[in-house]
Amino acid sequence: MAPRSHFSVEDTEQYQYVLTNFRIAHEKVEEQRVHLEEQEQQVAQLRARIELLEGGSGLQMPGGNSVDDFSIKNGASQLDKLINRYASDILRQPPEPVELICEAALNDIVSAAEVASTFTGTSMQVQCLLRHALAETISEGFINCLIVTNSKEANIQLTRIHEHIFARNPTVAAVWRRQTFSAAVETCTPDMAHSILTEQIPHLTALLHAHAALPSAVLDSAYHFSRMLHGTAGAASGDAFYRAFVPELGSALYPQQIELVKRCLKNERGEMDRVGCTMFPGLVKVGPDSVHTVVRRAQVICECAMNSTGR
Repeated sequence: MAPRSHFSVEDTEQYQYVLTNFRIAHEKVEEQRVHLEEQEQQVAQLRARIELLEGGSGLQMPGGNSVDDFSIKNGASQLDKLINRYASDILRQPPEPVELICEAALNDIVSAAEVASTFTGTSMQVQCLLRHALAETISEGFINCLIVTNSKEANIQLTRIHEHIFARNPTVAAVWRRQTFSAAVETCTPDMAHSILTEQIPHLTALLHAHAALPSAVLDSAYHFSRMLHGTAGAASGDAFYRAFVPELGSALYPQQIELVKRCLKNERGEMDRVGCTMFPGLVKVGPDSVHTVVRRAQVICECAMNSTGR
């Protein structure tokens, strides 16, 4: 009978030892995997919470891109085209005599009293006056007043609250603003739009309302543009707050703030010229410590071009 070998016993014991250690190591790896998954879930929840505090992703630009200076300029250009089309259509088939439209526009424009005599009432001049009136309406009625609800009084109060918070802490104001706009009305109702028009341009509104010629599409686009400015969380905007400005009729031409849409013969000759009409408001980004950065210069036609058009 052959002698019994001890190698098989030792191999078995070593195999069982290795197997036991492998099982223990596998259990530890599994525990670490479960722990990492829990950490990833916690991180995801934290990110979702931060996104919610910053206003959420519901107000991002179409396609999921957050707002930046380029998208703001693009949105402003689209709104500019709507304003131009509306003013052109009104003068193409005037619902009232052009002289009455000119008079109503001059009565509505804040700075028109001092320069009213420079307008001869040509179709092109009246078209520019219409655009200036709409520029003031969009600036003061939509962008510089936070349109969150369909209540005029509530929106004014919310604007004041934001100004108070922003003056003390722009970061807190940014979070507050985005949270507030996450619950804003989806559209500006016709009643609210008419209320803004009545407040900003009462004479033109009364004249055009009877002919159902109010700029509804322009106001709807202005509301969405304002909501994009104030309610979207974007890396480029940070804690900044956007405000609009409209150069007054007859004011000086400041290259840092305005962009001429027509040739200015006086300017080319080095002579002094003034603002004839503002075709579209400019946009300023107000950052911490009240640092103002012009994001989009106001689109302006000078008095020189207005007078040459008149002739």
